[in-house]
Amino acid sequence: MIQNINPSLLGGLYAITDSHLIPKDKFINTVEQAIIGGASVVQYRDKTHDYQRRFREALALRKLCQHYKILLIINDDVELAEKVGADGVHIGQDDASLKTARAVLGEQAIIGVSCYNQFALAQAAVEAGASYVAFGRFFSSHIKPEAVQANVDLLHEAREKLNCPVVAIGGITPDNGAQLLAAGADSLAVIQGLFGQADVMVAAQRYARLFQKDV
Repeated sequence: MIQNINPSLLGGLYAITDSHLIPKDKFINTVEQAIIGGASVVQYRDKTHDYQRRFREALALRKLCQHYKILLIINDDVELAEKVGADGVHIGQDDASLKTARAVLGEQAIIGVSCYNQFALAQAAVEAGASYVAFGRFFSSHIKPEAVQANVDLLHEAREKLNCPVVAIGGITPDNGAQLLAAGADSLAVIQGLFGQADVMVAAQRYARLFQKDV
């Protein structure tokens, strides 16, 4: 099953879009700048209820990610992921169940699960067929200031005990990200640190350098 994918497929900068930070008329161009800068995964995250716009944007992102040969993950919305042919979906505690997502998207879909600050959730998710797990927030977050605090020790434990890629999220900057990679994270998920910056491509490059072997 897909949960045994090589961590390198999800390694690197994991860019998460935000409808409040990215101008609607520059949406695809802005995400493309993140990809050119070094993002290896894009997650489409839009909490609004404008389905037609969300469908158009997700479909355009699918074409963009195919062009650059990187993964597209849809946040929360299993139906949208299926309709646009995304590589997978990311679900949280209040979203569709992993079992439901797998039934809709199939065995080869990438299904990521938010595990917050709880290793037990991650263990259960992997046993249920998750492709990767995500922990966080690790630092103060502009996007989710109320999110629970995760300890770096979680990454050590996950790397030791789980056979899947591990994603870290929450207030990650180019200055604090290296310690999360050293602790066992395969990927750094970023929203504000990318799309809240004046030059998205340069911001992405700064994160991408953290993953270079000679750094």
